[in-house]
Amino acid sequence: MGFPERIYTLEEFAKARKCVEEGYRHRLRIVGSTAFKDRVREMLKLIRKAGYYDYLRAYIRQIMEIDGVSQLREAEATIWLNSITVKEVVEGARLIVQKTEQMKDYLSGEKYYERGELPTINKSVEFLKTLVRKRLDKKLRRSCEEAIKLWTKETVL
Repeated sequence: MGFPERIYTLEEFAKARKCVEEGYRHRLRIVGSTAFKDRVREMLKLIRKAGYYDYLRAYIRQIMEIDGVSQLREAEATIWLNSITVKEVVEGARLIVQKTEQMKDYLSGEKYYERGELPTINKSVEFLKTLVRKRLDKKLRRSCEEAIKLWTKETVL
C-alpha cells in the first residue's frame, strides 16, 4: 500500500494514517529555485542534526517554494514556504518542525484547529532545545537560543 497522492476523502485519510503507522517514509522533495533548495537543505541539516528528519519524512512529502503565505497543505502533505521564511535557517527549520507536528495531528485526527498553534509551537521549541544540545557553531547556537526566548516569551495583554 502506497501513500495516497492527496488526502481529501475518508478513505485517503485512513490510507495515509495506516501508511505512517506502518512505518512509511516519504522521499522528501524540495520544489523551487536553486537558492530556495539550497536554503531548505541547510534547514534539513539542522533537522537531521536534532534527530527530527525521520519524523519529518513520516508526515511531509514535499517542501515547495511559493510567493504567498507559508503554510501547511494537509491534503498534499506539503509545506509551502516563501523566500522570507527561508532567509533565517534556524527559524525556517523551526517552522518546518511546527508544520510537521500540525500534519501529524491532522493524520491522527487531533482537532488542532480548535487548540490553536500552541502545541505545534511547543514541538518546535522542543526541537530548538534539542538542537542547542548538539554541537553547533556559536552563531547557530545563538540563533537557536534567541528563537527559544522569542517563542517562549510570555506576554500580558
